Formats: sequence, structure tokens, C-alpha cells
Amino acid sequence: MQRKDWETTADHLLAAVVPYATGGSAQYRLPGRASHSGEVSDGLEGYARTFLIAAFRLAGADGDAPGGILERYAEGLVAGTDPGHPYAWPPLTDMTQQLVEAASIALALHETRPWIFDRLATAERQRVVDWLAGFIGRRTPDNNWILFRVIVEQFLKSVGGPHDPTEITGGLDRIEQWYAGDGWYTDGAGQNFDYYAGWAMHLYPVLWSRMSGDTTRGYAERLAAYLDDFQHFFAPDGAPVFQGRSLTYRFATVAPLWLGALAGATPLPPGRTRRIASAVLRHFRDHGAPDDRGLLTLGWHHPFPPMIQPYSGPASPYWAAKAFLGLLLTPDHPVWTADEESAPIEQSDIVVPLPAPGWLLHGATDDGVIRLLNHGSDRATRTQQPDPNYVRLAYSTHTGPQFDNEPPVDNHVAVLAPDGTASERRHVERLGVADRFAASAYATDQARIVTAAVASASSEVRVHAVTAPAGFRVRDGGYALAAPEPPPAETAQSARPSAGAPSAGRGGLAAQGGPAAQGGPAGRGGSAGPAAALVRRSDGLASGIAALAGFTAAAVHRTEGADAFAHHAAIPYLESDPHPGGTRLYVSQVTLGRAEPEPVALAALDGTTATLRWPDGGTVTVDLGERPRYERRDAAGITVARWDGNSAVTG
Repeated sequence: MQRKDWETTADHLLAAVVPYATGGSAQYRLPGRASHSGEVSDGLEGYARTFLIAAFRLAGADGDAPGGILERYAEGLVAGTDPGHPYAWPPLTDMTQQLVEAASIALALHETRPWIFDRLATAERQRVVDWLAGFIGRRTPDNNWILFRVIVEQFLKSVGGPHDPTEITGGLDRIEQWYAGDGWYTDGAGQNFDYYAGWAMHLYPVLWSRMSGDTTRGYAERLAAYLDDFQHFFAPDGAPVFQGRSLTYRFATVAPLWLGALAGATPLPPGRTRRIASAVLRHFRDHGAPDDRGLLTLGWHHPFPPMIQPYSGPASPYWAAKAFLGLLLTPDHPVWTADEESAPIEQSDIVVPLPAPGWLLHGATDDGVIRLLNHGSDRATRTQQPDPNYVRLAYSTHTGPQFDNEPPVDNHVAVLAPDGTASERRHVERLGVADRFAASAYATDQARIVTAAVASASSEVRVHAVTAPAGFRVRDGGYALAAPEPPPAETAQSARPSAGAPSAGRGGLAAQGGPAAQGGPAGRGGSAGPAAALVRRSDGLASGIAALAGFTAAAVHRTEGADAFAHHAAIPYLESDPHPGGTRLYVSQVTLGRAEPEPVALAALDGTTATLRWPDGGTVTVDLGERPRYERRDAAGITVARWDGNSAVTG
């Protein structure tokens, strides 16, 4: 896609909201479910977030944009800040949504200052300043919201308005406590890793630097480190990994890519920045966002209320405006003129360890699916209940978690009490990420589950050390595969080997050296091989799970109306026989893709140690004793990588 395509998309988004403008264009009251802040706040949100699109469009065109954009938003600014106007904006008060929207307005005013703010009459400018100055001294949540204060007061400073310098520096200092290293921030205290790291925690400090001219805090260097990881979060078709809250912002996910180019702080070639960002925009346009009215709805590809947070109103999705940051780059900037350059996943398979957030990314070029193995994010300090956007063992670009308010099956390992009650993963204990390995744990009143993930490009093997009372069972679920119609499934039940004896992997060798169970799961009639289940969609995408040790039964769990991708979803899962008591290992292979799963085998199982053999002859040994350990060797038995529990990898 070229710059003109982005400009045209921005113009269409702005034109589509015009019918919903109130008198004086002060608010845009879009159709849909109101947020918990109410209609007036939602109307302000409609103005502020679309103003951000308009600002990037105007600034990139030297103030000359079609459709009366400049005049419309200037008129709305004057009306909204006039206390006597029937659609005046509510004042900025403690902990209110208006504080969020004030930051978008301040950013937009900064970028369009020569054409809007500076052309206002003196009294009109003063009313704008007075409204924004309401932010001074206001309380905000202790998360990304503190950066809204930084942006607003920096703009006020730039126009000679009231501001508190200690609030600007205080906000910037506060985020230092949330910096996790390698370019990653958590959104507030705890393990709140998600897209807010890019579209908020990096975006506002870097734009503050742009506003203030202060480049001494190292934000550019951190952004470059972040982008080195972040470029891997997108499938070749533009689908972003589905993880975290506020996903209805959709293509705002690409904001940090443009931000890196804008700040001269990116390790990506300019043609790759445009290719990834354009693919994401195209992905959503091709999948129903915006809709046939030209509006962005509350959902992912289509409206999907279960994934929406209470703070989101009809205009909330227009934080997607941040995706248009690239329009601030001049038309002759290399990011617009260079030939598009393929992303890493288009060139070769990837396995990318991300120790700071506790994640492991992996993907194969032949299926274009990016998978995120989660051993570090839980958002446990923000909610009483486990959040499906954060606590699953895995996420991907092509699947989503289930929002059915039931104990989870998808990408979740649970201990099942004799009465059927399932444990839920929360308060994730981070144990480490290195090379192709990640590990974490969680505990309940009666059990403790330590899980290690070992990844190749297309497969994940999970090793669970489960400490539980005798009689409990263990369940491990794969990815939920969604489709307009119920996806067909295949299952195979285990021959139930004796206790402690490992099952053969698909296509691999049994620990005893005997013959392996060949191929994928059997048909609906079952087989004498290891327990396995597979769900396949009509486009060839398949989700599977197979037992390598401990699990003896396989089944498929189905949901309706619980998946953001389609109405029906199916989840393959495994269950064990009753736990013998104490600590026991359970091993599974989890797959998501279009190709036949690679035949990983369990080569040995001894106490808390499992050794896995890959088709190329290489092995991985995982020890989930008191301190987890990991070692990967090539086919010749030479150590390639080792992790000793202290995040140290040696070759």
C-alpha cells in the first residue's frame, strides 16, 4: 500500500462519522452500546479520537485536506470548550474518561497548531486552554493514564498556559518503575503485558519528546529495542496476535512501527515498516472493519460485545487513529518511497524468546501463523477474575480465547477435583524464558502446576509437573478454532499404558524403543495409539493436541458465541486418569497450522525430567524439579543452548 491508500482510508473514516456529529460538531455520538461513562463522554470520545485521525491527515498535507476536515474540527473545538454551548464537553475531573480524550485533543492540537489553534480568536484559545488546564492536579489510575497528564500539560506549556512541571516529570519518572527491560513496559504495576506497551507506554513518551524537544531520557533507544521484538507479532496476512485488552483498537497495533520511523528509532528497514503496517490495515479492511457504513465497531473483525471492556463506548475503536502516525512522515520519507520488504516470518521460520514479558513467539513460513506462548502476563492485580485476554497459556494471530464465563478449556491446564471443579490459572509465577523454552507456575489451595513450553517453528510441547491429591485429574487444552459452522473433529483414545510409561509421540519413538504410533489422530472410531484430538476448518487450518505422557483420553469442547473470530469454536483437549498423589509429569504436543504436525517424541521420562526428540534428531531435556532447567542438543549430541534457572543461556 502507498501513502495515498492510507490517506484515502483516513478520509473515508472521517467522512463516515459526519452524520453522527452534534450541533457545532462538538461531539460525535456514534450508534452502539454506551460506555459506563455515558452518552456525553462518549460523544467527546467520538470527537477526540477522530480529531487525532484528522490531525495526522492535516499535518501530513500541510493543512490542506479534503472534505472540510479542518473547518469541522476547528468548529467542534470552539463549541466543545464553550461552557454555554448545548454540546459543551464535560469538565476534566478525577478518574474520568475525559482525561483520556484530553490527551488526544492536546496531541491533535500540537500537530495542527498552525492551522487550528493559532488561528482561533484570543477568547477561543483561552477557553481551550482553560478546559485542558482542568487536568492539573487531577487523580488518574496508576497506569498509562499518567502519560495523558504529561501530554496535556506539555501542550499547555508550549502555548504559555498553566501547567505544573512536577506533574510532567513525575509522570515520566513513574513509568520508569514499570520498565521491564529490552524495550518492554508493563502497563502499571504487576504483569500487565499487552499492546499498551507500544500504543501507550512508548507512544506518549516519544511524542512528548517530539513536543518538548527533550531527547535525553532514552525513549528512542527503548523503542528501537521494542520494535526488534514487536515486528514478529504479525502474520504475513496482517493479522496481529490476539492478546490483551482494548483489542477493538485493531490497527492501532501498528502505531509503534510508524513511531519508530518518525523518531528515527527503528531497526526495521523502511520498506518493512510499511509492509507490516499496510498488511494490518488491509487485513481488517478485508475482514469487515470498518463495516458497510464505514464505521469501526466494538469487536475484532465484526462486532463482538463479550471482548469489550466496560469503559469502551461506540467511538472507542477510533483509538485506531494512532495507526495513521505515518502520515506525519513527509511523502519523500524512505518509509513511503522504499520498496516493500518482507517481514522475518515471510523469510524463515522463527522462534523468538521475550524474557521481559515472559513470552515465547514462534511461527512457520508455510502456514503464516504466529503463536505467543504466555508465561509472564496475567493482569492479576487488575481484576478479581482471571482475564481470558491475559492468562491463557498461548495466543495466536488466527485464534482467540473463549469469552464464555466458564472455567477455561482453551490453552489452559487445569486440575480437576473429583466433583469436576476445575482450577483456573491466575497470579502466574514467572520462572524464565530462554532460547526455545519458557516456564511458569500457578497454584491453588490443593495443587501446584508448573508448566514448561518447548517450541519449534510450528509445534509446542508442554511439560506439566502437577502436584495434587490422589484422585484428581489433569486437563490440557489446545487452541480454540473458530468457524461459521461447527468445525469437524477427530479423536483417538489412548491404549492406557501402565503408570509411568511414556506414550509414543506422533511419528516418533517410544521411550522403550518400540514402534511409534504413526500419523495424526485416528478417525472418530479411535485407535490404540496415544490420546489425541484434532479440529480442522474448511480452509485447512487445524488445531490439535496429542498425549506424549500421562494423558489417556482426548475430546473436543465446543462453544457458541464465545469467540471473536466466528460464532462456532471447537477446542481439542486431553485428560488424564486419576492422579496418584504427589508430583507427576504430564506431556502434550500442541499444534496450530495447516501442515501435518511434526512428529515430536518423548525419548525419556524420569521423575521430574522429560527428554524430547525432534525429527531432525535433536533433543531437549526439561527438568521441572526445585529449579527448572533446560538443555537443547543437536543431532550429534552437542549442546546448543542451556538454561540453568538464572536466565543464562550458553552454547
